[in-house]
This record gives sequence, C-alpha cells and structure tokens, in this order.
Amino acid sequence: QVQLVESGGGLVQPGGSLRLSCAASGSISSINTMGWYRQAPGKQRELVASITNGAITKYADSVKGRFTISMDNAKNTVCLQMNSLKSEDMAVYYCNAYILGGGLFYFQNYWSQGTQVTVSS
Repeated sequence: QVQLVESGGGLVQPGGSLRLSCAASGSISSINTMGWYRQAPGKQRELVASITNGAITKYADSVKGRFTISMDNAKNTVCLQMNSLKSEDMAVYYCNAYILGGGLFYFQNYWSQGTQVTVSS
C-alpha cells in the first residue's frame, strides 16, 4: 500500500520560514509528479507547487520567488521551502503524488493527511 506522510507544519511569524517534507512509502514502481496543495478556511484547495520527473517545477503566482519545491528521488521525498511567509499563506497544506505502485498497473493519485501552517504575530 502506498502512503504519503508529511511533516514540518507549525506556527511562524510573518516574514519567517518553514520547510515541509513529504515522503512516499510502500511498493512504488514510479513517481511521475509530486506536489503541494493548500486549503484555507472558506476557500477552495489550490495548487501551490509541483515537480515532475524530479526537475520540472510549477508554482502558483502567489508564491513565486518565495517558495521552492525540490525532490529527492532516492528517498521518494518532496520538500517545500517556504520563505517570507505572509498571513495569506496560512492554510492546511497537503502533499499529492501521482504514483505507479501498490500492485496496480496504472498511475494513481495519493494524498497526505495535511499539516497546518499558521502565520501569526
């Protein structure tokens, strides 16, 4: 069974930094894309950043220049370095991955449980 486990959420002051990490475990044959989504109260879940084939990155306009996504292929782990955090970044952050594994013969999307990022003075 494929599983995504994330860590690194917490409380930070405006302008501060946090680093989120998400590791995929289980019987994995291939990972095409890993990324981060977030959902703030009363808002729709949105894509924050993604990385495909361990190299091709995409970012939401609101986080460009402040957030950096990276992939450790050997550890099946994706990280999100968040700098210059704003109150608008406060949300539950979810890890997502498109994975071939778990005994299946097709790629399937997986989600983490989510971690809270709070930006407050």
